[in-house]
Amino acid sequence: MSTRNSPLKERSAPLLCYVTDRRSLEAANEAQSLVPLTQKIEEVAAAGIDWVQIREKDLPARDLALLVRQALDIAARVSAKRDSRIRVIVNDRLDVAIAHRADGVHLGERSLPLVEAKRMVASAVARGALEESFLVGSSCHSLEAAQTAERDGANYIVFGPVFATPSKKSFGAPQGLELLAQVCRALDIPVLAIGGVTPENGNACLQRGAAGLAAIRLFQDTENATASVQLRQRLRRFTSA
Repeated sequence: MSTRNSPLKERSAPLLCYVTDRRSLEAANEAQSLVPLTQKIEEVAAAGIDWVQIREKDLPARDLALLVRQALDIAARVSAKRDSRIRVIVNDRLDVAIAHRADGVHLGERSLPLVEAKRMVASAVARGALEESFLVGSSCHSLEAAQTAERDGANYIVFGPVFATPSKKSFGAPQGLELLAQVCRALDIPVLAIGGVTPENGNACLQRGAAGLAAIRLFQDTENATASVQLRQRLRRFTSA
């Protein structure tokens, strides 16, 4: 695995990424929807999550900026109490990520082209607006897209959906474990598996070469963060076996 700006350099355990979805959390009304989400971010951060990807594509820029700042504050506070750093990744909105000095941006197929995003990040780093550790990731749904993302400078990719999941129906049938394995073998950068990941099938993704897991429901649909803690313990046992 390449260590070029690698978020997994010297890691001894798989990476867990919580992808947010405020609309699936109970809220009195839309105006209050950020309250349960920030509570959930705090909960999963305290439980041991590594990354929080803020994926709220329909939020106005002002509200998104507020959410990112709150997530960064939570991440800093929780990180100070443990050995590892929690990264806050902003989905799609590179401008918001740069303006509020987030830890990275995650690009989809319809986002800003990766090459252009890397150019803008390099410029921001050069003028001191971002840390050199800022990550640019990409969602990929085929081997070809994954290889292109690596060629264009992605620091990591998220590949899926590996298993069937309601949130990824628009991307077609599940890609499956064998295609995940092909992608992991073909790339030098970290690959996170997404789509229908559960405590029961998470290890199967790691056995195929995934460096970590990204999920919405796995972390968000529990009333507390016990599930993510249990998953962390199970995956650590797998990697040390």
